[in-house]
Amino acid sequence: MTDDLGYTCSCCGEHHAELPLGYSTMAPDVWDPGFEGDGASMLSSDQCVIKAQHFFVRGLIEIPVLGSPGVFSWGVWVSLSRDNFARALDLWNTPGRESEEPYFGWLCTSLAPYSPRTLDLKTHVHTREVGRRPLVELEPTGHPLAVEQRAGITRDRVREIAEAVLHPTTHD
Repeated sequence: MTDDLGYTCSCCGEHHAELPLGYSTMAPDVWDPGFEGDGASMLSSDQCVIKAQHFFVRGLIEIPVLGSPGVFSWGVWVSLSRDNFARALDLWNTPGRESEEPYFGWLCTSLAPYSPRTLDLKTHVHTREVGRRPLVELEPTGHPLAVEQRAGITRDRVREIAEAVLHPTTHD
C-alpha cells in the first residue's frame, strides 16, 4: 500500500504530487478590469462593489470528501443585497459575528466542471469567526453542485475536478 496522495492525470499523463482540495476565483464573473479606475467600484480579496449598485462577498462552498477527514472547497463570489452587504461589512472584524443569521445571495461564479451552469444558484452565506471566509450553503436542489455539497464526493471526483480545471479545453 502506498501513501502517495497524488494522481496521474488522464488528460496529460503526468503524475501530480498532490490532489488539489480547492480552487478559487479572484472576482465575481461580472467583474471587468475596466471597473478598477471607477470610484464607485472596488475589488478586494473578500469584497467587491460594482458601480455602487452590486455587492459581493467571497466565501467557500465546502464539500465533504468521502473517506477523508478533509473537505474540498470552491472559493466563490456571492451577491448580497445592499443592506446585507453593509451589515456584513459592519461586522467584518467583530468577534462573535458567526452568530449572525445567514444572508441570502446568488452565486456569481461559474464553475466549469458543472452542468447546468452554477451562475445564479440560490445560496445562504454563513458568517464565521473573524479571519475565516464565510461558508456558502447552496439551496438544497437537484443541481449537481448542491447534491455534492450535501452528499459529499469521492477522491475520484476530486481528481475529475482537478483535470477539468487544469485542462479546460479537454472537457468542453
